[in-house]
Amino acid sequence: MRPRELRVPPEVLRRVVKPLTWLLCLVPAALLAYDAYTGGLGVNPIEEVTHRTGRWALILLLVTLTVTPFRRLTGWHQAVQLRRTLGLFAFAYAVLHFLTYIVLDQFFAFGIIIEDIVERPYITVGVAAFLLLIPLAATSTTRAIRRLGRNWGRLHRLVYLAAILAVLHFLWLVKPPAIGRPLRYGAVLALLLGLRVVFRLRRRPAPARSRAAG
Repeated sequence: MRPRELRVPPEVLRRVVKPLTWLLCLVPAALLAYDAYTGGLGVNPIEEVTHRTGRWALILLLVTLTVTPFRRLTGWHQAVQLRRTLGLFAFAYAVLHFLTYIVLDQFFAFGIIIEDIVERPYITVGVAAFLLLIPLAATSTTRAIRRLGRNWGRLHRLVYLAAILAVLHFLWLVKPPAIGRPLRYGAVLALLLGLRVVFRLRRRPAPARSRAAG
């Protein structure tokens, strides 16, 4: 049984819900900027910036993947209008995460960077996840959606692989005592992917019953 469709007045969606989504997505960046200004990033500020931007990129990526199950379970189909904003903010934090590593951590030492990508699995999968997000962000405009048509949906299924690689990146990065957080993110991702499988199976038409012989 499908839930009853919920609707928010378009004016409320445009003037309240969407600006609130932007505000909430900007809060981590604002707190990071405040801590950088006040010296609250600890003894290793570059590492702190790297961890925070990467963590919020993953969190927002998971929140983006939550939109479809949330819409299906609650009947609030307008939630899909927030998905692009959430996805682009996830990409923005991923860009900050990547640039922190390239610019502040390695200071454009591309030889060392390439060596890290080849020899350190957690960096390998992290870079792969970031590269997968680039075409998704680039094709998030209304014009791109219209031009790609059905291929847009096929392309954006890469987000599932990007999320899996992002969780692996986090999981392989941390030491065993701190493994709980990436495992929790992995559990959330497994739940979201599992719900999609359930929804897909429920959409399949029931097989026709064979006629009894006689």
